[in-house]
Amino acid sequence: MSSTSTIGRGPEFTEQVWQVRVWQAVSMTDAPHPKLDELIAVLERLRAPGGCAWDRDQTHESLVQYLIEETYELVDAIETGDRDEMIEELGDVLYQVVFHSDIAAEAGQFTLEDVAEHMTQKMIGRHPHVFGDTTAETADDVVAVWDDLKKTEKPHRTSVLDGIPQRMPALALADKILGRAHKVGLLDATIPGALNVTDEDELGPLLLAIVASAKANGLDSERALRTTLRGLQDEIREHEVQQAGDAGVIGSSA
Repeated sequence: MSSTSTIGRGPEFTEQVWQVRVWQAVSMTDAPHPKLDELIAVLERLRAPGGCAWDRDQTHESLVQYLIEETYELVDAIETGDRDEMIEELGDVLYQVVFHSDIAAEAGQFTLEDVAEHMTQKMIGRHPHVFGDTTAETADDVVAVWDDLKKTEKPHRTSVLDGIPQRMPALALADKILGRAHKVGLLDATIPGALNVTDEDELGPLLLAIVASAKANGLDSERALRTTLRGLQDEIREHEVQQAGDAGVIGSSA
């Protein structure tokens, strides 16, 4: 069996059909990923008529909370270094990808194969130093190549802030936005700011103390940081406009 299968999810998707699909998946020992094909078949059976009512009722939107939760659980497993937990949580995240793809396939939007093909082409395109004739000897060289490629791939993006998910947790969002501020030269990456914390063992308790203080005073730490980040993003965009204007003046006088 292959994950390119086009058997539908209508009334003809009977118990016998599903059993054949699973048998094909587990019996094709020469298939590169038989267990992945088996997982796909199981999900299709769950969402088929006569399967699981809960699975049938799910939508892309209703699954978002589970995708977020499973992702955080995977992060926990990675940070604790527990092999069995990582296998389980990676499986949960993989299942979400298969689930969303199955919903889309049923609606005639796209398939799991489309998702895999798009990612394959993206990775090949993002690594011309491996699959092409571009040279990138260091990790910094690779990042520079990626930045140039993104400009070509997404010409509609006019700011370094474009494409940043604004619903990221505030701390992760802060790290991302500070990186963009460094990139455009608004902030100096070598200057630590008001506090020069050099050790994570020191940083963790400090962050916790700040949150504890905010909570004791009835303040929302997440909202406060997001508000500050909106201001920083405004500054970045203003800086970009100023840079573009200066470049125009310099260019016109050349």
